[in-house]
Amino acid sequence: MAVASGAFAVAESGGSFNRDCLSSTSCSSSSVDCFRHQVKFFGSRRRVKPLVYWTRSHSLSPRCEVSSNPVVVRNGDKESRESSLSALELLKTSAADRYSKMSSSIMVIGLNIHTAPVEVREKVSIPEAQWPQAIRELCSLNHIEEAAVLSTCNRIEIYVLALAQNRGIKEVTEWMSKYSGVPVPELCQHRFLLYNQDATQHLFEVASGLDSLVLGEGQILAQVKQVVKNGQGVPGFGRKISELFKHAITAGKRVRTETNISSGSVSVSSAAVELALLKLPEYSSSTARVLIVGAGKMGKLVIRHLVSKGCKKMVVVNRTEERVAAIREELTDADIIYKPFSEMLACAAQADVIFTCTASKDPLFIKGSVQAFPSVNSADGWRRLFIDISVPRNVEPSVSELEGACVYNVDDLKEVVEANKEDRLRKKIEAEAIIAEEVKQFEALKDSLETVPTIKKLRAYAERIRAAEVDKCLSKMGDDLPQNKKKAIYDLSLGIVNKLLHGPMQHLKCDGTENRTLSEILENMHALNRIFGLDTEISVLEEKLRAKIEQNQKQSS
Repeated sequence: MAVASGAFAVAESGGSFNRDCLSSTSCSSSSVDCFRHQVKFFGSRRRVKPLVYWTRSHSLSPRCEVSSNPVVVRNGDKESRESSLSALELLKTSAADRYSKMSSSIMVIGLNIHTAPVEVREKVSIPEAQWPQAIRELCSLNHIEEAAVLSTCNRIEIYVLALAQNRGIKEVTEWMSKYSGVPVPELCQHRFLLYNQDATQHLFEVASGLDSLVLGEGQILAQVKQVVKNGQGVPGFGRKISELFKHAITAGKRVRTETNISSGSVSVSSAAVELALLKLPEYSSSTARVLIVGAGKMGKLVIRHLVSKGCKKMVVVNRTEERVAAIREELTDADIIYKPFSEMLACAAQADVIFTCTASKDPLFIKGSVQAFPSVNSADGWRRLFIDISVPRNVEPSVSELEGACVYNVDDLKEVVEANKEDRLRKKIEAEAIIAEEVKQFEALKDSLETVPTIKKLRAYAERIRAAEVDKCLSKMGDDLPQNKKKAIYDLSLGIVNKLLHGPMQHLKCDGTENRTLSEILENMHALNRIFGLDTEISVLEEKLRAKIEQNQKQSS
């Protein structure tokens, strides 16, 4: 069997496995047999048996490369049209790309706290303000129809609706590499890939807090909501991806309501505070001089948790005073002192514990500046704590080499969150049952959309026949036919068509009102395609690829 690109995975796990967590690198020009003997199954922490990745030579696998700059326009539009058609013909005739004639796939390509260290995640992270632009760029790729970006301190995940799985993976991975500067092989080493129902289940688990560093974390649901908010009105945040995220929010809310999994759980911010308390000497935890750099969402949560743990005095450095003033009004029993960014280093030099939580792409604390700080006032050689929960990191890793400093980042919070897991693990079982129900409902909704092109084409087919026959009839009856009789003929033809189409349309619906299985509905769809010669899937693919080619031609001209 010829394989288009990427890898062909063969796995034995005593049956079937739901998740395809691939990490293959791009294949070379010669045949490659690549064996990976151990694959960690993130999230649920299960392991599957070895996956064997087999990649055939390119010479055995003809490929349709619809590049981002597919043609050079010479001698008018003729050559451009011929190049476009040849690309489409190659796609249709290539045995290697026969998979692309299947319906579009929802996929997630990502790196998270389970698969990639913070030094990799911070390079690939995408600031929230840039999510819309990232969607537009992703959807300009040849095989990507829709896209969404979820980037937090624990994960960078790109959800796409792709015309072809292998090509979609290749294009998105290369885009991530170009955006971040991380080489493709390194991304492939740390990325995970999930398709269709597995991608749906993963996002629902993310929104429910089951895939977080802290089981039941509440902040991630708000971040999933931001994906929908930022995607509104952005070309490329289309119907299927939008519905996926909206349903994920519903699942996340339901899990939290029905299982109370967030009760007593900690967020990344509270885990950071707990870590600081663990590392501080017992006698100094109430008197430690605390500095918080950044007063955004994470910074505000850090301040709240500090106050709840008895820390009543702290300095907050932020670009503007408004946010700090709002926090001060909310937490009236705490002495919160505002300082501008220009005084950050001076404040840090006087602090025992420094929390950093900003969106800065560059380190705020580097080895040279921290080295000049006076040592903390401690008789037993205690060191200054830097608790860095930002991604990208705000504290340069080399700061930890200094004798007077100790640096922790988000990956170091695991020891804190292990403590309270037992109760939340019981709730996780309940949550998984809810997620299974929600995934089933969403998959029925998503799969019902597969019949929409057939419904539209069948209606158009019937309408063409109806209109032609009505025109033929009216032409035989002469121009002096009264308008009311013309309308009666039109209504009669429309009524006949609607009644004839009612049965087929009902057999294509997958809205839960009929006792038909999804397989029956899809069989009906394929039967109607054959009977009426609609060729829905292939023609839709051709239209989408043709539109991509034309779009890229315009951009390159």
